[in-house]
Amino acid sequence: MTIRVAAVQFEAGQDIGANLATCLRLVTDAARQGAQLVVLPEFCNHLAWYTDRAQAHALATRSGDDFLTAISASAAEHRVYIKINVTHAYPDGRTGGTNFLFGPDGALLGSCDKQVLMGAENDHLDPATEVGPVLDTPIGRLGMYACMEGVIPETTRGLTLRGAQVLLNSLNSFATDEAALHIPVRAAENRAWVIAANKVGPLLPAEHLPAMSRGLGVPEQWLHGAGESQIVAPDGTVLAKGPRTGEAVVIADIAPECADDKHRPDGSDILAARRPELYGPLGDAPTGRRRPPSAPSLPVAVVRPQDPGQAADLLATAVAEGALLAVLAENALGTHVGPAEVAAALTPTLRGTNGYAVATARTADGPVGLLIGPDGVLGEQPQLHRAGAARDAVRPGDALRTFDLPWGRLAIVVGDDAIFPETFRLAALADADVVAVPFTPREPWELALGLPERAAENRLNVIAAGPLGTGAAVFALSADFTLWTTWAGPFTGRISSPLRTDIAADRSVTHAVVAPAQAANRLVSRRTDLVDGRPWRLVQALTERR
Repeated sequence: MTIRVAAVQFEAGQDIGANLATCLRLVTDAARQGAQLVVLPEFCNHLAWYTDRAQAHALATRSGDDFLTAISASAAEHRVYIKINVTHAYPDGRTGGTNFLFGPDGALLGSCDKQVLMGAENDHLDPATEVGPVLDTPIGRLGMYACMEGVIPETTRGLTLRGAQVLLNSLNSFATDEAALHIPVRAAENRAWVIAANKVGPLLPAEHLPAMSRGLGVPEQWLHGAGESQIVAPDGTVLAKGPRTGEAVVIADIAPECADDKHRPDGSDILAARRPELYGPLGDAPTGRRRPPSAPSLPVAVVRPQDPGQAADLLATAVAEGALLAVLAENALGTHVGPAEVAAALTPTLRGTNGYAVATARTADGPVGLLIGPDGVLGEQPQLHRAGAARDAVRPGDALRTFDLPWGRLAIVVGDDAIFPETFRLAALADADVVAVPFTPREPWELALGLPERAAENRLNVIAAGPLGTGAAVFALSADFTLWTTWAGPFTGRISSPLRTDIAADRSVTHAVVAPAQAANRLVSRRTDLVDGRPWRLVQALTERR
């Protein structure tokens, strides 16, 4: 079954009636183009700016009010599904950032509140107390979320695990890395469709823009909605995208049932291969980062020999040129070489230096990552998931381990463990600063979207080493991150995306510098911590075997 869907972007102000008129006009436009499902941006009823919590509650929608009644009537008039996000007042005094889905007969099919709030939203709104529904409709199984919920992985992962084929995202964001990274990665990592509608125009009242610009150190033009509403296929391909500025109705045809195929090229199922029994810490109450900031900088290298006999010499070159941590590509010393052989080959190179290396080996149970220092193997990290080279592993690992080194805390993510967002969440919860990823990329999204997102959503420096001829990259954390602190460089709209060093497919040794100390700063905005702000009370779908 193919359906036509639309993501609509527009500017909203403080005139609720005018905002409603804009919603109705653009729904009509989308319906005339054949859309059967229309997704509208976040906070359609009022600009997300309030003097206090009481004003936010007073200006919010209410069940049966003129605003929601008109949206319902529009859905019935055009025989379309409409997903809209508004601030909504509940009789008990709570105010939610609420998603509603109206059906083609105008009936309210479902609603849910935003689980993760951003910045000043914490001052005016109440987060969700329960997960949102997955709505089984004639056009597919639909799940709803909004903006900040898509900057971290838990909400969309939970919707997918509960059966959603199509994820509907409403945004109110000036971050350009929404469109470049956060939106499409949620499609690829979950093998689901994503329809995302963002705002354009000022996100603050015009009279407050100059003061907020000065306070944040962000030029006024960057305090406008970032647009680029888009429709993304389950492999992460963007099928249609709106402009950076200006109203738009973005249209594409999708086949929702394609999201039911969760298989990777090696045949493994990305959901069935998960290990919920390992993910318990995701549901633990936040404790804050317990470790102080580590070293401000760390010189690293990615080492990719053409044949196993070159590994030691290339490692020696990397360390001699200043690398304190070298990550060798997966199977750099061979696919069936044991830990003792790998250690014997590489330890002499490190002896008498301050360097450390990460390499992979094969045990009777399956693949492992090795941390090797001047005195030999300091620790092993078995691959955790039965995927990729570990698909037939006898006994995958039972925990993600971390290693304390002179410059900070290291985690090792082996092979296809790299495709699971949960793996890196565990590393962040263990206060890792740097993650070494010896792996073999199998799909384009892994390096284009997956690993940069793992760095961004967890504040982790990531060193990804694929074999020669495949992909490799280093993702370093920038000091330009928290919105209310002074930025070292010019603001470009990219907030959490890491600094990326891509490595040519034929490059054997590549150097880069990462920033372990920056992993200690997870506050993207006031009261919004990327790790502790996860919806930890609502992650049962992630942590319980289904």
